[in-house]
Amino acid sequence: DDKNPPKSVVDVGCGIGGSSRHIAKKYDCKAQGITLSPYQANRGNELAKEQGVSDKASFQVADALNMPFDDSSFDLVWSLESGEHMPDKTKFVNELMRVAAPGGRVIIVTWCHRDLELGEPSLSKKEEKILAKINRAYYLPKWCSVDDYCKLLEKEGAVDIKREDWSYIIAPFWKAVIKSSLNLKSVVGLLKSGFSTIRGAYAMLLMLKGFDTGVIKFGLITCTKKMEKKEE
Repeated sequence: DDKNPPKSVVDVGCGIGGSSRHIAKKYDCKAQGITLSPYQANRGNELAKEQGVSDKASFQVADALNMPFDDSSFDLVWSLESGEHMPDKTKFVNELMRVAAPGGRVIIVTWCHRDLELGEPSLSKKEEKILAKINRAYYLPKWCSVDDYCKLLEKEGAVDIKREDWSYIIAPFWKAVIKSSLNLKSVVGLLKSGFSTIRGAYAMLLMLKGFDTGVIKFGLITCTKKMEKKEE
């Protein structure tokens, strides 16, 4: 919200920090990113220095399920494509809400499976099989739905919860990646790269299949941490 720009931001699962640096530049605010990868944290700090924002953006190794920050530390808590890696979604949402300041915004953009229909106990066996294969290739834990995230946020007392399905935006990316790899040079390179890379390429086909069948969704969830009541 350009009318109420953030002053302090945490990027949960920051990678090499592209989002953090962009936000720090755009809003002239302090941004901190956390990742489990020492390489990503170091590279993020190097890029921040190269881009002249090391005084605004910094990165460290930390666990998203046990963040090294005090309660109510940030007025924007941002997580892009990291929720799907979290083995404990309840703890993940709890931590996001814990470090958000009262009145602060939480934004989650993540891979999810489709919402279950009313009275539907679970995904179909065919859908579960697709997700299980993707999990093995990408070392992912169990998936959840956007609806699951919304319920977890409600339980944490979040207000103004909003959601959008961004699948239509991201799905063409997978098609473009797969199309670009369908040439002799790419195929030969893939065959030489080893089993794990080949398995990852196969998982891309499964991701595309998941999008096409509707079981995989790319979801956006936003909410606000409730303001604390003032004592009279």
